[in-house]
Amino acid sequence: MRFKLLFLTVLILSGLTAIAGRQEAGSISPDVNQALDHISADSLRGHLSFISSDLLEGRATPSPGLDIAAEYIAAQFRRAGLEPVGDDGYFQTANWKLAETPADGFVLKLKNGGETISLTPRQISALSDKSVSIEDAVLVKASVEDLTSDAAKVAGKVVIIEAVGATPNELARKLSLLNPAVALIVDRSTSAGRGLAAPRLIDPENIRAAGGAPFPLMMILHEKRVGALYDALPSGETAARVDLTVPSRVERPVKLRNVIALLRGSDPVLKETYVLVTAHYDHVGVRPDMAGDNIFNGANDDGSGTVSVIEIASALTKLKHRPKRSLVFMTVFGEERGLLGSRYYGRHPVFPLAKTIADINLEQVGRTDSSEGSQVGRATLTGFDFSDLGPTFKRAGELTGVEVYKHEQNSDSFFGRSDNQALADAGIPAHTLCVAFVYPDYHKVGDHWDKVDYANLARTDRMVALALWMMATSETAPKWNEANPKTARYVEAWKKLQGL
Repeated sequence: MRFKLLFLTVLILSGLTAIAGRQEAGSISPDVNQALDHISADSLRGHLSFISSDLLEGRATPSPGLDIAAEYIAAQFRRAGLEPVGDDGYFQTANWKLAETPADGFVLKLKNGGETISLTPRQISALSDKSVSIEDAVLVKASVEDLTSDAAKVAGKVVIIEAVGATPNELARKLSLLNPAVALIVDRSTSAGRGLAAPRLIDPENIRAAGGAPFPLMMILHEKRVGALYDALPSGETAARVDLTVPSRVERPVKLRNVIALLRGSDPVLKETYVLVTAHYDHVGVRPDMAGDNIFNGANDDGSGTVSVIEIASALTKLKHRPKRSLVFMTVFGEERGLLGSRYYGRHPVFPLAKTIADINLEQVGRTDSSEGSQVGRATLTGFDFSDLGPTFKRAGELTGVEVYKHEQNSDSFFGRSDNQALADAGIPAHTLCVAFVYPDYHKVGDHWDKVDYANLARTDRMVALALWMMATSETAPKWNEANPKTARYVEAWKKLQGL
């Protein structure tokens, strides 16, 4: 009798397990579904209306606005009860330097006869950051034709030239090959400049500067009196003289921060493996030379990815049964200046890269008004068939009403244009999930929070959250597609990472 009861019990439990397995494969379990329901369009709207507000002034790296965004993200991780894993709470700190040219030491005077034109930093756009101090130097007037017919007219001289038939930046590239001492480029199309050369970030670890510019010293002059002076001068050496002082750059320390939180897994072994969810929380800041609205708010790029990381993290903390693997939620600095924050993490991983099985980077997931037409209910991965993550997201999309597809033109070409690249270079299967590759207001001041499709963003985030849950509960880690020749470098990095 006991044997029969035992046998019957085992049979029932086996049947229940089989049913649960079929439910997991073909539908969303009640526990997971309840967690996904916490992803809210209104909540996303609330987060993004702050992250991309004018108060944060475009979140340039570095800037006070970027620091405020970091504090806000950390506060949301704290509110969700996520575990802080940085060197300073939720922050992973990069101690870098910022090299800036002091504006108060700048002098530029063009003297011709009894007339002197003095320009301020707001009337120029410096294209390089070389310091210089010259007084009463001869001014040489050149033309675009001189750059090919009489290059000796330019070399080693203080040259004034007008951009005709080329943009000032295109002309500057040509001039840089001829090595003038200083090149002053007349621009009659605008009345305000960007000022002295942009501050240059210096990473002490590799002495590589972000945002630097080539020598020689070149600057665009935005002042109508300079145009009149240029017209009045004869070609070649003139009687006009130049006083120019550009002070040496001054370095000051800056703290740049990735914001990182952990939802620790439940399996005794697999909890020591990690799935990363990333987005960059910086944008390009403010353009002081622009009239009117000059704040690049970056609501879709990448405020939408940032608030998605916040919202997905908060939702998955509601799971009654945590996934086997650990989930790492990270927003990074400096993507717009060259993937700085994600590459910093690649050199200073909080969790072992060899134990990091995947990175899903979220970028431009809020706007559905793509240049290719409406993208409602659709999303794509860069490098769609570089690894076996594509089918995972496709299955998650089928269960949440999102078509996950490969974009034939952009999937591969956009693979290296966001923070997934830094993790892929380390050997980790890493992709960026995107809704609209190109959309109105891309890198323009009109990228505002009220243009985001929040209902679609919430649906997309539910799909991403489900795909993350699938990865984090699977016994099998994602793998690069070795049959695709474009993955060879990543496969090699992965093998090196695993000691193979």
